[in-house]
Amino acid sequence: MAETPCDRFAPGDSRYLPIADHGLIGDLRTVALVGTNGTIDWYCCPAFDRPSVFASILDAERGGSFELTATVPARTKQFYFPDTNVLITRFFTEDGVGEVQDFMPVGTGCVEADRHRLIRRVLCVRGSLPFRARIAPRFGYGAQPHTLRLLGDVAVFESADLSLALTATMPLEGDDSDVWADFKLSEGESAVFSLDQVDDSLPPRMCARAEAERQFATTVAYWRHWLAASRYRGRWREMVHRSALTLKLLTYAPTGAIVAAPTTSLPEQLGGERNWDYRYVWVRDAAFCVYALLRLGFTGEAEAFMRFVTRHIIPGDGGPSGPLQIMYGIDGRTDLPEYELDHLEGHQGSAPVRIGNAAADQLQLDIYGALIDSIYLYDKWAQPISSDQWDNVCDLVDWVCKHWDQPDEGVWETRGGRKNFLYSRLMCWVAIERAIRLANRRGLPADLPRWRQCRDTIYRRIMQRGWSETRQAFVQHEDGDVLDAAVLMMPLAKFIAPTDPKWLSTLDALTQDLVSDSLVYRYDPQASPDGLRGDEGTFSICSFWYVEALVRAGRLDEARLAFEKMLTYANHLGLYAEEISHTGEQEGNFPQAFTHFALISAAFNLDRALG
Repeated sequence: MAETPCDRFAPGDSRYLPIADHGLIGDLRTVALVGTNGTIDWYCCPAFDRPSVFASILDAERGGSFELTATVPARTKQFYFPDTNVLITRFFTEDGVGEVQDFMPVGTGCVEADRHRLIRRVLCVRGSLPFRARIAPRFGYGAQPHTLRLLGDVAVFESADLSLALTATMPLEGDDSDVWADFKLSEGESAVFSLDQVDDSLPPRMCARAEAERQFATTVAYWRHWLAASRYRGRWREMVHRSALTLKLLTYAPTGAIVAAPTTSLPEQLGGERNWDYRYVWVRDAAFCVYALLRLGFTGEAEAFMRFVTRHIIPGDGGPSGPLQIMYGIDGRTDLPEYELDHLEGHQGSAPVRIGNAAADQLQLDIYGALIDSIYLYDKWAQPISSDQWDNVCDLVDWVCKHWDQPDEGVWETRGGRKNFLYSRLMCWVAIERAIRLANRRGLPADLPRWRQCRDTIYRRIMQRGWSETRQAFVQHEDGDVLDAAVLMMPLAKFIAPTDPKWLSTLDALTQDLVSDSLVYRYDPQASPDGLRGDEGTFSICSFWYVEALVRAGRLDEARLAFEKMLTYANHLGLYAEEISHTGEQEGNFPQAFTHFALISAAFNLDRALG
């Protein structure tokens, strides 16, 4: 019998931490994943979508890592310094308690941004504790060789495309590629390890204990000042604010881009092929995130994303997907070729590891509704859009009016061929309807008779061909009988009354077929083949959409229970991946912006309904 990935690497493979056993730190340009064992096993430098330096989460042997852990048996706990993205990993042993404070400096007075400094500050808070640090970078996704120059407490790792310098307050040892340090701290003592990008204009710069303490204070102050702008005062403040802080970490400050997730190829099913690169800007995902941030009062991020999108609207009919592409690089590039890294085994053997994303060439009509809805809300809640921005909206709506009536790949980016997806029609309706509202409220010039006629045509089309008499429900695509959780957006988008008999019947059908203990599957791949092998877990954004649909239908007790249950599936820090397996484990890229946006929206609307 042929050996499968799951035969070689069982789910309990001790070389890999579960996806959920990680925290996230970042500097608004890139991030690092820090495991509960103190190991950084994902880090790309200098930006989200650049090749990895540490990627042992994708290959325990060849990926590279930055280990920093107690060398005696220890229990560990991980938490965020309150109201910040500074991560603390604590080690509890018989002889003492120590902690590692991980952060990337941000805020006024921090070191040069081009260094992308990563600071690991080790403290012994009780007794005494032995530690070991091992820094083993593997440049270019583990494929690019490097050299090492070790000079006392400074180590310089040099590859063809990137050089990093490690400075430490402890003596370092090394070989041809890696460095390490063994040391013991007593109560009140500390050590600092700092990793910087270096080049001819940025020589290695020591990070002494005093500077690390200053950078810690500056970074804490930055995050607390940012979060203080939140207007949320509801029941689930801690979870909502953690989601907001996570969404902020997924923003790329130089351009205003918001990535869908900061990782690539974390599997939606162990041993399966549903492994994708999410380190790019999906117009849909980012637009929904703008909605969530606006809800909380963070208008600056919304404005920055609006500028990003505006720069990339192509006048007229645009390319194959219209004036917009469904996704972009964080710098706005449109070419995102997808290929596989055959030398990496994948998380717990879940190959392939993919870089780039071929879905960039798909047609997904729903992106226009997501974007124009966010523009409408930005104009309503933040500040009026400019005349140039209105011209862009008109171009987008005119294109939608001409092209809505065609099959596409849909919101779930299926690779099984184009269909007439209901969700795509729904969001085309949203695009036109929100533009009409905006024009009426502001008195802006528009071809309103044509827009209204097109809007109404789409409405009739959905009601006639998106409804299945057999299922007594709205379904995935026209003239079919397959259910799809994407239709949960129908009442949320104000297309249909949340207590309309047809909608309540749909909600009951979805509950029966796609809901498992409040968790929601996107659709049944067996009933609706999507061109990929294997199954997937429940889709977390759909679970939060389900909560909102229950709220709007007046089923508040069910909604609150479903929401509270969903909160129990977060990891120890309140973070979510894309999906949840049948055993309750996080699956897919981590953390997922989509999920955290949906949590904020569900919490806000449930709070408001409960009073």
